[in-house]
Amino acid sequence: MTPPAYTSPTRTSPRRPEIPAHSSAQETHSAKRQKTDLSDWQNLTLAPEDAIFKLLNECLADPFPDKINLSVGAYRDNAGKPWVLPVVQKAKTTLLNDPLANHEYTGLEGNTSFNEGAARLVLGSKNPVFSEKRYTCIQTISGTGANRLAAEFLSKFHPATVYITNPTWGNHPKIFGAAGLPVVEYQYWDPKTRSLNYNVLLDNLNNSPNGSIFVLHACAHNPTGLDPTQEQWKEIASIMKTKRHFPFFDCAYQGFASGDLDRDAWAVRYFVDQGFELLCAQSFSKNFGLYNERVGCLTGVFANTDIAAKAKSQFCALVRCSISNAPGFGAKVVDIVLKDERLCTEWKSNLKTMADRITLMRQLLFSHLKELKTPGNWTHITSQIGMFSYTGISVKQVAAIKSKFHVYMTDEGRISMAGLNENNVRRFAEAVDWVVRNV
Repeated sequence: MTPPAYTSPTRTSPRRPEIPAHSSAQETHSAKRQKTDLSDWQNLTLAPEDAIFKLLNECLADPFPDKINLSVGAYRDNAGKPWVLPVVQKAKTTLLNDPLANHEYTGLEGNTSFNEGAARLVLGSKNPVFSEKRYTCIQTISGTGANRLAAEFLSKFHPATVYITNPTWGNHPKIFGAAGLPVVEYQYWDPKTRSLNYNVLLDNLNNSPNGSIFVLHACAHNPTGLDPTQEQWKEIASIMKTKRHFPFFDCAYQGFASGDLDRDAWAVRYFVDQGFELLCAQSFSKNFGLYNERVGCLTGVFANTDIAAKAKSQFCALVRCSISNAPGFGAKVVDIVLKDERLCTEWKSNLKTMADRITLMRQLLFSHLKELKTPGNWTHITSQIGMFSYTGISVKQVAAIKSKFHVYMTDEGRISMAGLNENNVRRFAEAVDWVVRNV
């Protein structure tokens, strides 16, 4: 019997998935995508340009030789030039000649010697919190970084509504809002009297929910230059203690405002003496002229050592996932000055030079406006303090002064007094006089 012919086993090939035919709608969509080069980022929008830097760029692009830049808060000498403090020059030379200087990472805290000096500068070197170890401090990327770190810390561990003045530094609502905290503004400036709206401030302190956060300008309120008196600070502190509000001080102008480091830190120290737990952001941009070195510190005062240690650990944790550690050069410069008695004395003299020149510009501006018989009351020019003056002129007048006289100031009428000097203050007064009379 003949065996059956051999046949190989049947192999089943894996079946390829069927590719469905494109519908006309899909083909149209594909064609559109190819035609318009669609992106997954179609919802992305342009962020609004920062008003201050936009104004600065307009000024820089203006070819007019006698333009007056009163936009950005940066000190200028009487020739209108940036001034590197002589004491900073000496500290830089010391640092550059130090054979042991290096560029190694610091810890999460940053420069601990600088931190200690910064905390003692604002709280007072003999403050009991140091011996009681109820404080903690960490280096930050200038005052902006200190504000942001404080906002993130408060959002995680003390979430509450944040009350800020209107007007205020433009970054305050952005920073606290970005940290997820609700922000409420209250009217700080009285446009009729061109003075502090103190009763509105007290109303907000009294009527806000217990445990709210109040952002307080330690000195030289930005942008109005109007600070509470010491007696008013005492009343503010009393209400805040009753309401258990949390004070967050923003201290950007210590020593620069009045020329006196202790006077400019009075409010912060008073709150500490009254037993408050608080946070204080410090910037060394203005008082050391280290604008682009980004030197800052965040100091916290707490009820006891245990809480202070926990706060420090959380500061470090937040720094690790944001900047890892702060830049070194500027903090080293400040640290050299603060640790050297001779250099520190010279620094105080440099501060006095800057503060006195700005005070002189206030006096000259007021004198010129008075001589020109400019309509209105201008006494607020000399009663305000620090880098800025809130002139009280309108948005339309600001636009006119820019187009006709090439004077650059913010829409709300804020000027940087440091932009004035003996060569342009009369011209500025004449420009103000013209717009007040004609616009």
